[in-house]
Amino acid sequence: MRAEKLQFWYGILFTLFIAVISFGIAQLPGFTYIGPLATAIILAFIYRQIFGYPDRLRSGIQFSAKVLLRAAIILYGLKLNIDTVFTEGLPLLMKSAIVIALAILLSYALAKIFKADMTLSMLLGVGTGVCGAAAIAAVAPIIKAKDEDTAVSVGIIALLGTVFSIFYLIIRPYLPIGDVAYGVWSGLSLHELAHVALAAEPAGEEALAFALLAKLSRVFLLVPLCFIFIWYMRRKQSRTGEAKVAFPYFLIGFILMSLLNSYVLGNAVVLPEGTMDLISNLTTLLLTMAMIALGLNINMKDMAGRTLRPFAIIFFVSILISVMVYIIK
Repeated sequence: MRAEKLQFWYGILFTLFIAVISFGIAQLPGFTYIGPLATAIILAFIYRQIFGYPDRLRSGIQFSAKVLLRAAIILYGLKLNIDTVFTEGLPLLMKSAIVIALAILLSYALAKIFKADMTLSMLLGVGTGVCGAAAIAAVAPIIKAKDEDTAVSVGIIALLGTVFSIFYLIIRPYLPIGDVAYGVWSGLSLHELAHVALAAEPAGEEALAFALLAKLSRVFLLVPLCFIFIWYMRRKQSRTGEAKVAFPYFLIGFILMSLLNSYVLGNAVVLPEGTMDLISNLTTLLLTMAMIALGLNINMKDMAGRTLRPFAIIFFVSILISVMVYIIK
């Protein structure tokens, strides 16, 4: 029993150790664009291919993959200010809904046409439409995605988002649009919150503010999107007789954290300076540990033949969304 407990804690510490290394590597030139999440998945992937899965540490690693991942999503709710979205971002909500619907439905349709892996395609569609890793992690248990599918999807989204945000930076001086319009375009079309900040920050504070507002309007729609997936999966399983979809209770925590950030913190309760930055860093650390745990499940032999078509599909979808948002921004 004592040995099992030690292996459990060693498994958690193992993911923490690689996470710390990932944060360090992410500060190096070139890796700053990729970020700690993608770096962590790459390190975990390399470890798995060379050394195999560390079975003795499985219980602790699975804890990071399941429990810490849900804790990170709950804390991610503190990044969302619902009041700001309602008071200033209502026009963006409709555009965000269009972006999300287009990303998911187009990914689904193209996966059907080209016979691509449907689970990967749907996770990538959700990550592209909403908010990258957090959205993928929230939807994955609902559609019963495997851990390796979740990890690969997050890695692809991190890669595409980085490429697109750098491309935005390069072409911004040549675009016939103002800084605010550029910010809205970035916020409505780029994959991760970090990618939006990377692309919009050089355009000035006002552009960055509108970019983040546009992105938050997409994050806001994550919860109703999850409920749509729950309804769809339960409806599908009632016909096939499969096991029912468990309700993702961590979404309640996400909602409560969003409400707390929107209507309590900064109003009724004022936190010490730097507290929110500390919580944000903790959220990223927990999410990075979870991504390492998921990344350890990636077996190159099993995944190589399944990723090419979903990657091509989501690359096309990302381009289409970028062009469409530029037109309707």
